[in-house]
Amino acid sequence: MNSTVEIMDTGFACLVERLGVVDAERFIAMIKRESFDYTVWRKEYFKNKSLDEIREEAIAYDKMHPFKGNAVRL
Repeated sequence: MNSTVEIMDTGFACLVERLGVVDAERFIAMIKRESFDYTVWRKEYFKNKSLDEIREEAIAYDKMHPFKGNAVRL
């Protein structure tokens, strides 16, 4: 299990890789400024989408972001 610091470091590294340093910092500032609830945000995002739309988005995401790591089998 990762420590809080490790999770924060990894998360910020992901944001920087995808957004760049400036936009990663802007994202963090927006999250801190808003009373942000990830669960509510995701429910709203998926509320009006069909299962086919969600599946198509998942397939497109998988094609754009192929898994390159080692899977952990439990």
